[in-house]
Amino acid sequence: MALHYVFETPRDKIVFDTGHQAYAHKILTGRAAEFHTLRTRRGLSGFLKRYESEYDAFGAGHASTALSAAAGMAAARDQAGDSYRVVAMVADGAMTGGMSWEAMQNIGHLGTDLLVVLNDNQMFISQRVGRLGHILTKMLHLGSVQNAVRRTELFLSRFPHWGRRIRRIIKRARVLFFPGMIFEEMGFAYFGPVDGHNIPELVDVLGYVKNSKGPVMLHVVTKKGCGYEPAEDSPVEFHGTPKFDVETGLAPAGAVASTVSSFTSVFGRTLVALAGRNPRICAITAAMPEGTGLDLFRDAFPGRYYDVGIAEAHAVTFAAGLAAQGMKPVVAIYSSFMQRSFDQVMHDIALQKLPVVIAM
Repeated sequence: MALHYVFETPRDKIVFDTGHQAYAHKILTGRAAEFHTLRTRRGLSGFLKRYESEYDAFGAGHASTALSAAAGMAAARDQAGDSYRVVAMVADGAMTGGMSWEAMQNIGHLGTDLLVVLNDNQMFISQRVGRLGHILTKMLHLGSVQNAVRRTELFLSRFPHWGRRIRRIIKRARVLFFPGMIFEEMGFAYFGPVDGHNIPELVDVLGYVKNSKGPVMLHVVTKKGCGYEPAEDSPVEFHGTPKFDVETGLAPAGAVASTVSSFTSVFGRTLVALAGRNPRICAITAAMPEGTGLDLFRDAFPGRYYDVGIAEAHAVTFAAGLAAQGMKPVVAIYSSFMQRSFDQVMHDIALQKLPVVIAM
């Protein structure tokens, strides 16, 4: 809502990563009357589609693509001598993908006029993992202090002689104490953290950074499912759901629960049983433990379980390294996401004839 209020879409371009924010975006951009057709044949897509609306600036489905796409769109704008704004909306989970960091180093190098809104809801599909999660958590605790330091620097800029010297000292200290500096060292001006559920504050901040020059990172903190108690209590289950009763969050009255085990649960239980007999078996997921059944393995053998985050290419070569040293790795990745690892499957596993089990 705040992005559409502040920016002039469709002239300004908003690129959503993955596309889970697409529902609200579609309702706000003239598709509310068709919303009942969502995910039906000839109905609205569940994701962003360029053919569906001029407001859908770029298609989305897989994670970690928004920064690269937005950088390319901003470069095209500059080549044409145009002045529209480009915004990339990225969740903290997508920031664990290597493609996001490849794009960031390129954007910082080019000095592109581009706003990145980092939606930090402290979740991937499951709980976030890796060092980035720890860094973002530190930013939350240090945010008010960091904003005070920024105000101090602005005050010192009024005094060109002695103020410049003190600002240099402060900048060096910020590198040591403020995790947000990881973005600033990559060439981004960092703002935040900001409460993503405080719409007036968010509108004010977006208005402030809208016309900033160079790359800008706005860190927005949200809660997955905020305002809807069933989703707040069960964010993993509500990531993607069948039909449910809106009042209770439960299956609708009359719905019959399946008594048949799913392939996923059978896979998870079988792997746990095999691992109980073979200590060299280990399991790898790319941020999808529940969806792949590896949550059962995680609970049974936490020391042999690896969640690498949204990093499918790394997951496959990581498994190859484990196999090269005698382990028996099982990589469980959705087939749609395994597309991102074709090179690693061929180059790092198949050509070396390494014994890796890939479960799709």
